[in-house]
Amino acid sequence: MDLRDRESHQRLTESLRSLREELGIREQFPEGVLHEADASVAAHTLPSTDLRALPFLTIDPPGSTDLDQAVHFARRRGTGSAAYEVWYAIADVPLFVEAGGAIDAEARLRGQTLYAPDGRISLHPEVISEDAASLLPDRDRPAFVWHFLLDAAAEVESATVRRATVRSRRQLTYAQVQAEIDAGTADEQLMLLQEIGLLRIRQELDRGGASLNLPRQEIIYAGGSYGIITEPALPCEDWNAQISLMTGMAAARMMIDGGIGILRTMPEPDDGALGKFRRQSEALEHPWPPDMPYGAFLRTLDVAEPRHLALMHAAASLFRGAGYTAFDGEVPDAVVQSAIAAPYAHATAPLRRLVDRFVLVTCESLCSENEVPAWVRAALPELNALMASSNQTASRLDSGAMDAVQAALLSNRIGEAFSAVVLQGSPPAIEDAPGKQAPRLSGTVQVTEPALEATCYGELVAGERVTVVLLEADIARRRIRFEVKPTDAPSRSPR
Repeated sequence: MDLRDRESHQRLTESLRSLREELGIREQFPEGVLHEADASVAAHTLPSTDLRALPFLTIDPPGSTDLDQAVHFARRRGTGSAAYEVWYAIADVPLFVEAGGAIDAEARLRGQTLYAPDGRISLHPEVISEDAASLLPDRDRPAFVWHFLLDAAAEVESATVRRATVRSRRQLTYAQVQAEIDAGTADEQLMLLQEIGLLRIRQELDRGGASLNLPRQEIIYAGGSYGIITEPALPCEDWNAQISLMTGMAAARMMIDGGIGILRTMPEPDDGALGKFRRQSEALEHPWPPDMPYGAFLRTLDVAEPRHLALMHAAASLFRGAGYTAFDGEVPDAVVQSAIAAPYAHATAPLRRLVDRFVLVTCESLCSENEVPAWVRAALPELNALMASSNQTASRLDSGAMDAVQAALLSNRIGEAFSAVVLQGSPPAIEDAPGKQAPRLSGTVQVTEPALEATCYGELVAGERVTVVLLEADIARRRIRFEVKPTDAPSRSPR
């Protein structure tokens, strides 16, 4: 769906601008930061270790210019138990960021790159994030290069990291990769991505991990018009994510063994949350077998099936409480990220996320048996709070922008009826005190066309197909409201 009405477009532009102001987003870099970035890029030298002979490739969404990762795969033949070799290059952002300098201070205020429909707000100046540090094709770049040896089941036998100069040869999109694999025209590199990715998914299931592969919903802006696309994730996105997860797990293990670092942790869902989800699966007629781990169960869900989609949204309640755990000396008891079912660290996106820079330097220091720099040790205690604040801002920006665009796209369709699936049903009615007005029952629905989620008033049962009527689409307030259409109520026909 797209937006071409000029008046609605203008109101949307104002709403998105207002959202940035409400969130206090830092849009422009101070002059001192830009000057330091230019000087840093001009003065940097490439690492002496030369890995440019390895034909790295990148896989990202179309149009990406801030490329954090490049990968190269090889099949091992001959003696030894290793069956695969993986090189994973991560952008060497610390090379361009002076500890305690202007870029460092600004990055701590920002926390991460923010993606909005009216423009990206970068963590670092573009001369770094989209040029000198980005692993763009056919350019020599500094990187932290992880080297993995994997056995025939893709279990990690060894993992090391060092700084090196690399040169990516190809910049691919997920759609290109999937199309080549599906057509049988993929080269060995892409076939190994699939082979290793599938084996790593099996590793995830065996250790009790879980992935929640909800359909991707993305705001696009092209030809002067906003729009929203909703589509399921491609299989190759899952395979590629497994390489990143493997690296984050290796980084966590390295830091735990070294007694210093910062982990991404998440507690296990409690018995109450698990029991509720099990009851929801039964109510939606796709019961969770008692002997099946919930990660394996989630992979049985088909987003094209309404009841399964409702279950996937219900499963989000099991993925809560994630944060960062820093340590220097004594390793804490709670080191596991429960969805991954292993210790884990953010290490693969330093161009776009603050904490990764510190993880990479820590791991490289430990692997080379050097002292972890004092500036890293000093920052560890504050990184959790910095990232928590940044994640909250990013979440509010994402949801606010989506609400605004959806309201704009529907602003001229008040009173129309739409087909929908109930994602979250109405809570049970509660008897109110005498004289008090009962709250209006509501839940969440997934409208089929256009594809969007929204609040809906009425008695709703998760997984049911319903017809809903649009009551409100307020662009300025970034709000959409539907109500269940009574069976005998007339409404305007959908376009």
